[in-house]
Amino acid sequence: MGDPLFVSPALTVPANELRFTSVRASGPGGQNVNKVSSKVELRFDFERSKVVGAELKTRLRVLARGRLDAEGQIFIASQATRDRQRNLEDARQKLLELLVAAGRRPKRRRPTKPSRGATETRLREKRHQSDRKRDRGSRADSE
Repeated sequence: MGDPLFVSPALTVPANELRFTSVRASGPGGQNVNKVSSKVELRFDFERSKVVGAELKTRLRVLARGRLDAEGQIFIASQATRDRQRNLEDARQKLLELLVAAGRRPKRRRPTKPSRGATETRLREKRHQSDRKRDRGSRADSE
């Protein structure tokens, strides 16, 4: 697998930090199903990575929580095709998309408050609804 993973101009994951294994895929495959190991399992230990910063690690923990294995590494499996190389490229693409998503900083929320007109409209509607319900009372209530 000797190719590094280019995420952005500022981040390139070296090939020695990505580990992949090939295993037999499940499902239909004809005569090759018991002979060829076409499923690819890709692991990336982002916690020990030298190129991933602390801020990116924090966001990766949240985004990849469903893909973490027992050792805390990102685990991506691909068996989309019957070709090992295409499955490897698919797994690398999934990891790339995950790293790109983690690289985006979330927008900072700016607290807002309702406008004066919106507040007045809400209170006017509440009074109207209250009057309507109060007027629904039975005749016995009014006597």
